[in-house]
Parts: sequence; C-alpha cells; structure tokens
Amino acid sequence: MPASMTAFATRDRELNAGTLTWELRGVNHRYREVQPRLPEVLRALEPAVRERVGAAVGRGRVECTLRFQPTRQPDGLELDHDAVRALVDACHTIDEYVSRPARLSSLELLQWPGIVRSGEPGREVLREPAFELLEATLQDFTASRAREGERLQSVLLARCDAIERLVVQEREHVATITQRLRERLQQRLASIDVDYDPARLEQELAYQAQRLDVSEELDRLDAHVAAVRSALTQDEPVGRRLDFLMQELNREANTLGSKAADADRAETGVELKVLIEQMREQIQNLE
Repeated sequence: MPASMTAFATRDRELNAGTLTWELRGVNHRYREVQPRLPEVLRALEPAVRERVGAAVGRGRVECTLRFQPTRQPDGLELDHDAVRALVDACHTIDEYVSRPARLSSLELLQWPGIVRSGEPGREVLREPAFELLEATLQDFTASRAREGERLQSVLLARCDAIERLVVQEREHVATITQRLRERLQQRLASIDVDYDPARLEQELAYQAQRLDVSEELDRLDAHVAAVRSALTQDEPVGRRLDFLMQELNREANTLGSKAADADRAETGVELKVLIEQMREQIQNLE
C-alpha cells in the first residue's frame, strides 16, 4: 500500500539538562527534500539527520525541527580559565619581541573566541539522545504516512468503483446503438414522407454506428482502472505512475464525450471527468 506524503509526528524527551522535542512534518513535493532545523549547538548534525530521514521517505518534503529547552536558564557566563591563562601567556611572549608592548584589557580578553562559554550542555551531551528521539519520532511519522495512505487508497478505490459502473452503463448503451439509430433515421424519413433505399439506409447505419462506437475507449478505461487498482497494492512510491494513469483516463473520457450521440452520453463523459479529477487531487498526496 502506498504511503502519503502528508504526515505529522512529534515526540519529547526529558533529560537532566532539559527537554528535547522533535517535530516532523511532511508535505507534497515533486521530489524528495529533507529540511533540518536544529539548534545552533547541534547544527553540525544536519547532514546525518538529512541522510536518516531521507532513507525513510521516497518523495515529498519533510521539515525536521529539533528544539531544546534547558531545565533552567544558565546562572551566568562561564569563564574558561585555562584558555584565559594561555591567551595571557601568549601575549606576554609576544611583548618580549616588540619595543612598545600594548596593554591587554579585560574586555579584549572576553571578546576572544572560546574564552566565555554558556552554561548550556554541549553537542556531545545531546547528540545520542537527539538521535534516539529522532528514531522514535520517525517511526510515528512513518505510521502516520501509512494511515493517511490507507485512507487515500480507500477514496481512490471508491472512485474506481464509480468509473467501472459508468463503463458498464455505457457498454449496455453501445449494445443497442445500431437499433436506436435505425429507429431514429426511420422516424425522420417517415416524417418527410420520402422513399429510400433500404440498402443505402443500412450503409448509413453502419457508418454512424462505427463513428459513435466507443467499445475501444471503454476497454481502455477498464484497463487503466485495473492498472490503478494494481498500483494501489504496491508497497513503493506510485504517485507518478498514478498521475500518468489519470492522464490516460482523462484522454479516454474526452474521446467518450466527443462521440456522445445524446445528452445522456455527454453527461456520462462529464461524470467520468469529475471522478478522474477527484482522483487526481488525492493522488497529489501520494508518495
């Protein structure tokens, strides 16, 4: 059964340092696209997240948002004393080589990268729990895609049933088309009270019946509907194939409408096109 591209899943995990929250949101897209949105401290994990989520989906855009809420805000700035000492020692060493050493201020020291650290946990502390939580969230996301895919499958199969009923109805009409044409022509000829050649009438009937015959179109409609049913049983991405089949179904519906000999037949063509368009809208959500 194909999966839907539209899905949503979210999970939280409590840590000593705070709360991690993953949110996965899938939307329609022509290709596969994974968009990680991670906190700055975990930004380096984006390639790994993109690879893992990309392996789980065949098509669609997936927005992967990770949030981290510390248990409490840091009490203040944390000074890296070893880095401060190393920087001061380096400045003193340089002073020995210059005739007029510059005075190093405390503010300049604070502006040096790595001297001041926040009290938040680092990447190594959060990496493993973040990926464990991603796996759990991805399972929920996959299940959501499957549930929505099952719903779409039911909708599409119901439309297939409706198309097949219309095809049966049209086949019954095709079986009587020659007789109804004969009656119509005879009525017209009788209304104008003229003699006619029966053989010529039969030739005209054969020509008109051939022109209005839609047996081949109905056969192709049945074949395309069978292909749709088959695709809906596959456990792989079939969205593009189904979209192509909708084009073929629509082509046959157009031909059916153009050959309509009366208002009822024209209405059948319209009903077919409405059903096909409804299917096409749902297929846009399938992987």
